[in-house]
Formats: sequence, structure tokens, C-alpha cells
Amino acid sequence: MPAAQPSMQTAHILEPGDILAAWVADQGQPAWRVKAIRRWLFGGRAASFTDMTDLPKGLRAGLEGTFRIWTTSIARHNRADDGTEKLLLELHDGQRIECVLLRDGERRTVCISSQVGCAMGCVFCASGIDGVVRNLSTGEIIEQLLRLQQLLPPTERLSHIVVMGMGEPLANLDRLLPALAAAQDPDGLGISQRRITISTVGLPPAIDRLAAENPGYHLAVSLHAADDPLRTRLVPVNKSIGIAEVMAAADRYWEASGRRLTFEYVLLGGVNDSEEHARSLIRLLGGRAALVNVIPYNAVAGMPWREPSQGSRDRFLDALREAGVNVQVRRRKGARIDAACGQLRRIAAG
Repeated sequence: MPAAQPSMQTAHILEPGDILAAWVADQGQPAWRVKAIRRWLFGGRAASFTDMTDLPKGLRAGLEGTFRIWTTSIARHNRADDGTEKLLLELHDGQRIECVLLRDGERRTVCISSQVGCAMGCVFCASGIDGVVRNLSTGEIIEQLLRLQQLLPPTERLSHIVVMGMGEPLANLDRLLPALAAAQDPDGLGISQRRITISTVGLPPAIDRLAAENPGYHLAVSLHAADDPLRTRLVPVNKSIGIAEVMAAADRYWEASGRRLTFEYVLLGGVNDSEEHARSLIRLLGGRAALVNVIPYNAVAGMPWREPSQGSRDRFLDALREAGVNVQVRRRKGARIDAACGQLRRIAAG
């Protein structure tokens, strides 16, 4: 279905607030109609208001004239043999973002974006090459979930959310948190908060805010290096923060949440993949009860970084495991459909 373009006469029904409830009341309809509409949006997978067949015809017509479900259109839809599907979504202003559906056993995990572009400047990431354009709205974040849910058959449902797509999630908490609350709502997608992971390069004030306001999410901190010189080279924003403060903020989040921390480490061939790099990481972790998620680099055309060799990867992992570090290797999924963050957007624009 073509996306309805925003206009002054229509409001995005997925944005938070009491607009829908007030409108339903103005129509003289009972309050329970609001829940019925939400069930259609999130559980019934309605593509349009006309699909909401148990609502009065006049109410459906009124919704159609007042609200819009979609502000995005699907610019590209790629599928991989392993079941991974990636959408390139075009927003109302012509900007584009990416989101991914990953199938793993019975799990149906979605990876969503929080911004158009990214300001963190990670040198190996295609998302931030052109910097950040703007934050996504709450509705635009929820739309990604609904677009991906519509790729599933009626017998399946989304089970996990990772906010690891384009953008720095903690730089857009004001819009992200209401979207995740909608995903958890039993009248929404009903996804447990414990199955939602927020990834960050490490913004201490925002980590502390999350710890104070809603520490139930799983936090994944992207390290990529264990010392300031190398981390600043790979993650330029580190220059104004410092790895010690990132780790201290992560510890405070752990104290508030009681949930095991995850530290992500993209393994770049010849850059941060030696046994000495592994030993530096072991010293930095200092015996923390954390999980290290090692991510072998997924080569991006036009970028100078390369994948680690099998030998260097094995030596790096062996050093961590021999030191008692809890480590897992993220399996590559969707490589043939440019599933690394930011790749599809750049290819489509090229």
C-alpha cells in the first residue's frame, strides 16, 4: 500500500498522546473503541483503516479522513537465504532509514533505527558517514516495528527488539522511550521489556538518565577498543568522554538494573584483533560479570577496513575465554543483502 503523505489535515495515529482518545470521544464513541483500534494496528496488522472490519463504517471513514497509519513507504525490500529481511524505508521528507527482521529458531528479532544518520562518527560504520540528519519521531520508530511485523505470517509474532540500527539511541531518548513503551503495551505488540536491547557508544549522562527513569532494558555498550587512543580513532566521540567514564556509567546502570551488561566489540582485521588487544580488553573488564559480543567486521564497499582473518579471530577469542570472559560471536546474517547498518541506504543513494 502506498504510504499516505503527511498533511495539515491528518495526524499520525502512532504518535503518543491523547489525540486518538479525544477524537473517539468527540465522535460519541465509547472509550473501548480506542483499544479496538490499537489492537488492529498492532495485533491485527491492519494496513489501512478499511481493514478494521469490526469498527462501524462511519468510524472507519472518519479515521481515514483524520489520521494516517503510514508516513513511510518501502523503497527497497531485500531477502536473504537465511531468512533475514531488510527494509529501506523512505520517510515523509525523502530521508531514508533501515530496519531488519532476523529469524533464529523461534525468535523473531527486529533491529530498528533511532535517527537518520548518526553523529557518533564510528569510522567503520556506514550509518554515520554523512553525519546525523535528524531524530526519528516516536511514530517513525513504531512504524518500523509494524512494517517488519507485516513480513511475518499470522501465526508468528515479533519476540525481541534491538535498537542497533542507524543512529545513537541514547541521543533520542525522548522519542525512543515512548515507542518502546508502546511495543511493550499488552494492547500493543506485547514484547517484554527484558527482550529489548538498547545499544550505545556510551553517553554517560544519557545512561544515567535511563538508569534513573527506566533501567529495565538490556544495555549494550559498543566499546571496539580497550584504550582511549585506539577507541578515539575508531569512535571519535570518545575524545570528549573517555573510556573510564563510559565504564563507570555502565557500572551505574548495572547497579540500577541488576541486568548483566553487554559490551560489543567489532573486530577489525589488523586494527583491534590481536592477542594484545584481547589482553587489554581483559584488563579493562576487570572481572565484571559481563558478556562480550564479538562482531567480526562486515566489509563495506568503499571503506578501508577489512574482515579479521580466521586465525586472528580465533586467537582473540581464545585469549578472552582462557581469562574466563563470557564471550559470544555474533553470527553474520544477511551479508548478501547488505544487512550491515547503513549499507543499503548508501547503495540506494549511489
